[in-house]
Amino acid sequence: MINEAFEGKIEYLQVMDEQGNVDATLMPSELTDDKLVEMLKLMLFTRNVDAKAVSLQRQGRAATYAPTLGEEAVNIGTAAAMRKSDIFVPAFRQHGVYIARGLPLDLFYLYWMGFEEGNKIPKEVRGLPMSVPVGTQMPHAAGMAFAQKYKKTGAAVIAYIGDGGTSEGDFYEAINFAGEWKVPLVVIIQNNQWAISIPRSKQTAAQTLAQKAIAAGIPGIQVDGNDSIAVFKATSDAIRNSQDGPSVIECITYRMGMHTTSDDPNKYRDPKDVEEWATRDPILRLRLYLTKKGLWSDQIEQQVVADQMKQIDAAVEKAEAFKPDPKSMFENLYSYVPESLGAELKDAEENDFWQGE
Repeated sequence: MINEAFEGKIEYLQVMDEQGNVDATLMPSELTDDKLVEMLKLMLFTRNVDAKAVSLQRQGRAATYAPTLGEEAVNIGTAAAMRKSDIFVPAFRQHGVYIARGLPLDLFYLYWMGFEEGNKIPKEVRGLPMSVPVGTQMPHAAGMAFAQKYKKTGAAVIAYIGDGGTSEGDFYEAINFAGEWKVPLVVIIQNNQWAISIPRSKQTAAQTLAQKAIAAGIPGIQVDGNDSIAVFKATSDAIRNSQDGPSVIECITYRMGMHTTSDDPNKYRDPKDVEEWATRDPILRLRLYLTKKGLWSDQIEQQVVADQMKQIDAAVEKAEAFKPDPKSMFENLYSYVPESLGAELKDAEENDFWQGE
């Protein structure tokens, strides 16, 4: 005898199309005009901060950098949905989330200039440092979510991972744990179609990445990741329901730039794909919507961008003036200084060997 044991489905959410038209029946009530304008400003800020970092790297003033061009709606849509008490656990392409949560901009540039001091995130930001190893942040996020449940804080943990990261064991282990313990974890899959040079089509046979949540017994949904309103709605709904258990949101977007500044995407992808995705630009889409409502104009944007560039230039100037203390390499490895490391520190201080002209 053969009976059906399970049947599942994944829904796809879009609220705002490429022309800036909105399905009013799906518009979140908490998304006021003022909040939407602020979201567009933050998306522009993210793009401008990003472009400056690429420019600094090309000039030799910053180290290898991971751009987020084209993925601003995922960053800002999710960040705008978070409450102050919520905690986010990033990978390495969540620049807009940091900006929206109030990370001092000079720390952002300091990190990408190669100084780990820039990765010391202020407590009020409620976020972890960037995580470059693929997927390793996920078990940390699941554990933090368990802690929120245990302590009854009411906070949710929002964790980010790329499409390639969902093929890592860390991802499965984290969502399996989260599903079993019903912890307040919201997993954002930032599906930008590329895991460095490996396209989404060659990463997994799964029709969607969101359906991987089904194996963990938790809800999963696929969202138009270039629709900032849809991203906000899906994230807001997931956070609201997080005290009942975790969920997975797959945001369909596109990495318009290179994986990092050490990568040349022209060697492995068709320029026509980039041109097609450019028509789905997340900033263009929200700009069209707000312009139709009389809430945005070229004049407003010019002033906003001018103000943002002043902030960016000031942050870069501050970051470049930073003088590192080599002693920090000894202080930030352990919760205490082991005897062997203490001996090395003493030797370094006595010989003053790291000081140079």
